[in-house]
Formats: sequence, structure tokens, C-alpha cells
Amino acid sequence: MDPLAAVRAGFAAIDADPALKDKAAGNIQTWLTHPDFTAYRPQIEWLIANTKFSTLLDSFYQIMPFGTGGRRGAVGVGPNRMNLWTLGASVQGHCEYLKQKFPGKTDLKVVLAYDVRQFNDKRGNYNPALPNPVLGLTSRNFCEFAAGVYAANGIHSHILPPDTKRFVSTPELSFTIRHLHAHGGLNMTASHNPPDDNGSKFYDERGAQPVPPEDQIMSELVDQVTHIKSLPWADAVKSGKVHFLDDAPHRAYIELCKKTSLIAPPKQDEIRVVYTPLHGVGHGCAGETLEAAGFKLHIVKEQSEPNGQFPNVTKTPNPEVPECMDRAEKLAKEVGADVVIATDPDADRLGGLACTTADGKGAYRFLTGQEIAALLTWFKLSRLSSQGDLPASPIVITTEVTTGQITRVCRHFNSQVVNDLLVGFKYHADVLWQLESTGQYGEIKGTTADFVIATEESHGILATPHLRDKDSACAALLLAELSLHLKRQKRTIPELLTDLNRQFGYYRNELLNLVMTGLEGKQNMAKMLDTLRTNPPTVIGGLPVVSVEDLRNEDGKMGPFKGDTDKAARNFLIFRLRGDGVEAKVCLRPSGTEPKAKAYMEVCSPPMKPGTPDAEWAKTCAAIDAQVQKVATDFLTMALGTVGQTPPPGGDKLSR
Repeated sequence: MDPLAAVRAGFAAIDADPALKDKAAGNIQTWLTHPDFTAYRPQIEWLIANTKFSTLLDSFYQIMPFGTGGRRGAVGVGPNRMNLWTLGASVQGHCEYLKQKFPGKTDLKVVLAYDVRQFNDKRGNYNPALPNPVLGLTSRNFCEFAAGVYAANGIHSHILPPDTKRFVSTPELSFTIRHLHAHGGLNMTASHNPPDDNGSKFYDERGAQPVPPEDQIMSELVDQVTHIKSLPWADAVKSGKVHFLDDAPHRAYIELCKKTSLIAPPKQDEIRVVYTPLHGVGHGCAGETLEAAGFKLHIVKEQSEPNGQFPNVTKTPNPEVPECMDRAEKLAKEVGADVVIATDPDADRLGGLACTTADGKGAYRFLTGQEIAALLTWFKLSRLSSQGDLPASPIVITTEVTTGQITRVCRHFNSQVVNDLLVGFKYHADVLWQLESTGQYGEIKGTTADFVIATEESHGILATPHLRDKDSACAALLLAELSLHLKRQKRTIPELLTDLNRQFGYYRNELLNLVMTGLEGKQNMAKMLDTLRTNPPTVIGGLPVVSVEDLRNEDGKMGPFKGDTDKAARNFLIFRLRGDGVEAKVCLRPSGTEPKAKAYMEVCSPPMKPGTPDAEWAKTCAAIDAQVQKVATDFLTMALGTVGQTPPPGGDKLSR
């Protein structure tokens, strides 16, 4: 049978939109016949011959969307996979965008960074006996290809030399763009995604990812690409448009991070800190910053080498997942550590464990991203206030789905707070840009000199306005110094958490992931959001819904859409609940980088009066814990019911 006829026959048995099946078949025909895709042909023919029609449909029904400033997903064959073609089209579009944004500029330059990834087809999607142009591709290979595209378009790129063992982390990329006065940047990373994924993130001249409408403009230019100009790596280098980074930006970055210190450095053996980069690039970022600030680190040796397969990491190299720090916890017990710090593969986020006793002999408590955000916000505001260094109009920046405890902490210190941002640190960066350029963001007034800290629930912290992306280095220093500050008082981080919960209210924040893979999953996700949008619940977990906010409402606080990227980001529902002295909130949105929807739940108590007995406090916390479970179970059942599904066993299991 003709390969295309076989594809159409195979697609006929799949329940999917006929238009998407036609689109996939057309793209397959192009990749089978166009000379640009000759290298991919053996694997496509093998997939057809072996009736891998679900894989083919998902790989070819669309060009991988250019969302949130780039593309991220599984490496593989087809326009809906990360490969040199999808990257090349993105970079070509970025070149057109830069020329349009900086007309007449003849010395346009970008900074390129990459993580530790290499595609080894761990999912077993392809035939290892046949030629495969994506097999073995590293993030460095992707960046070298990108440099060839930039060079062919007359744009200079700055990248680490080929023989280096160093990496440029995500936060250091943001810094280096600003340090070199570059016009943009590209980061090849899939952060904590599975090893076979990769992604491209584009940055603007401010060292941030673009926000609407700029990301929409770039996306449209990427979509218009019909031809990719490129030079082979060797020719790009010979052209004089590839420049190799020396150590100067790196040294300046570490010095900047070091200057964010809030307390006197540790004396010898005053504190024990265990650190793991989880096989990522974090030691050259967070690790070096901690060492420069005087912390002697106990490093998890089996996770210290950069390795994109993450061989010694349990589950996933994601500091949101406690299991990934099992080896670090083992080392912590051996050395009597006060705190454990872990960074994700591209070193923009961190996680941690804290000892429950000041002598380092107790158990270790996992710190959630919500808790880290509240702890570090309180610590920085508290230290600046006690030292007389708090700005006259301090500003804290956070998101709609980050713990509301931060707002109460800010009010205590008379700090202004932006607390309703969409998910993604590009929105934090945009607040800083508006403060920098206009002195105002909404009702918030001030400058970047008033900036204190920015946080998000997924373990992202920014502690200096001189970067425009989340940064594990300054965050690691803050967390280590918080632990040291408390130890000098013979106290611990878990004890401080209890104090904050009593003073500002016990906040229980939880996240449920509604995984929906493939084309069918994408369709179900859209249906679920639309159904809840048009027919919202009136009660969740026994608590009345007092308000529903749809961020896609163009008559609401966010106004008209600034483009398709803005519309996609605003596919976001907020249900506010109240009852029996308890306030709660449920937020639902599709993930921008993974095949799932995310349901964020928050239930909180009022602040406790001083002197409240421990038994009464424990009863309050237990009631909040029980309530958040009710909310989670009820909302999960309700949400999946909109697409005819029921929760899988344990699907409503919470973090504790």
C-alpha cells in the first residue's frame, strides 16, 4: 500500500477531528517528499510500516506551538516535535523579529545558553537500526545549529567555547544579556522535563522572556517562516559572527549574587549545608555563590556531574518532588546538616529540606515552593527592616497561585505587593520593566530600587532587579542565610514556619495535576475549561463559591486580548470560596509546557491570637487540612466529569 494511503487508513481508526487528521497526513506527505526532510524519511517510513499511527498523528497534526516565548516538548521526528527544523524555524523567526524591532541595527547580537540534555530515545519511539537525525542531539548541538542560523542572517551570537566544561544557567543567561548589552538570547533547555524532551526559550534585550503583545509578534513571524537560512557550525565560526564567552560575565554574575547577602558570613563549621545540582548546571550558579559567601558545602557526589540522563535521581530532577532529594537527605543525616539545597537542571529554581532540630540530629522536613516563597519574603523584609535598609516604598511581586500568606506578610511590613500575576516569571520581569520605565505598575508606585523579592509557587525566586528571570543562586544564598540566622538563635526553619502560620494564618496550598496526553488530551482539556467557564460550580468541597473570575473575560481586569498568546495564557479560572471562618480558592489552567491541566487549591485560617493554646492551634490546622482534601476530591471529580472521566485511584492524593 502507498505510505500515504496507509497513513489515512490508520488515522481512520483514531477518534480525532478529521481536519487534524488531514493536516497530519499533509505534513507527513511533505516530510516524505521535500528534500529538506530527507534525513527523517527512514524513521517516518518505519513508523508507517509498523502502524504507529497514534504517534504519527501526534507528531504531525500541527507545528509545535510557539508559546510562552519558545517551544518545548519531546525531541523527535515531525513538526510537533523538537528537532533542528522546529528550532531552525523558531530562530529564523527570531531573526526577523530582531531586525523588525531594531531597524537599521547592523551589529545585532544574542547570547546562547544550553543545558545538559542529550536525546537517547529512552521512550523507544524509533528504530535504533535506522538512521535518525535527532538521535544523540545535545542542547549544545541545538545551540550550534542556532548560531549558524543567526550567522546566516547577519546576527552575532555569543556562546561558550566548545572545549569548556562550564555552562550558562538560565539566570546567568538573563544577567549576561544585560551585561553584554545584547539584543536577545536563546536558552536550549527543558528544565526538569523528562530526559528525552528539549526546548527553546527566547529572551529580549532586558534579559526576560517577552510578554504580550511582543511574544505574539514573534510567534507570528515564526509562523510565517518558509525558508530557514543557515550556515554549518564551522562556517558560522569562520564568518566572525560567533563569539566565545570568556569568564568576565560569569565572575560579575557571582559577585552580584554575593552582594545580596543579608547577614554576616558563617564561621568555620558554624552551619552545615548539603547541596545537590541534581546532575544539572547549578554548581556553577548556586553552588559557586554559596561558596563565595563563605558556606562550606557538602555536595552529593553521585549527582554532581552534569548529565542529561539524570542517572542518579529518583523520579525526576525537580525540586518540587521530595523523592529527588533522597540522596541529599541521606548525606544530610550523615553530616548532621542544618539545611539541604537542591537546584533543577537549568538552575533557575531551588528546593530544600530543613532539619527539625538546631543540632542537626533531627528529621528533615521538605519545604514546598509555597513555604520557600513565604519564608524568604519574610526573611528579606525582616532583615532589611531591622537593619534600616527597607526602601520607603518596598515592592514584592508574586502570582495569583502563590500563597496568600505573602500578602499578609507584606502588609505587616507596610510593603506594596503585586499578587495577581499570571504564571510565568516573564510577568514578574514585566512588572520590573514597567517600574523601571514609568515608575508605576497599576496602583503600585516605585522604581526597581524599591524591589525586594519576587516569588512563584513552583520554587522560583528573584532577589535582585539586575536579573529578569528566576534565580536559584540568590535564592540559595537567602535560604542558607535564613538557616544560619535561625541557628544563631538556636532555632530552625520548621519552627519559623509554625510562627509564621500562627501570626499570619495557616495556609495549606496544594496542586493537583490532571494529566491529559496527546491530541485527545488537548481536546479534553479545552472542553473541561470551557464547560467550567460556562457552567461553574456553586459549591466545592462543601464551601460556597462566592465568586468566579474568568481571566479570558475581556471586560474584566485584564481587558482586551493582546493576541493569541495572551488569550492562551489567560485560559485561567479562579473560584473563590468562603464558609465557617475559612477562606479558600481554586485556580485551574492548562500547563504551558506539559500535557496536563493544573488545579491549585488554597485553604487558610485567620491569624491566631497570641497565646492561643497548642491544642487549639493543632485543631485549627487539622480542620484546614481536612477541608483542603475535601476541596481537592470534589473539584477533581467535578472537573474530570466534564469530559466523561472519573479520577484514577489516588488521583486526589495530596502532598501530605
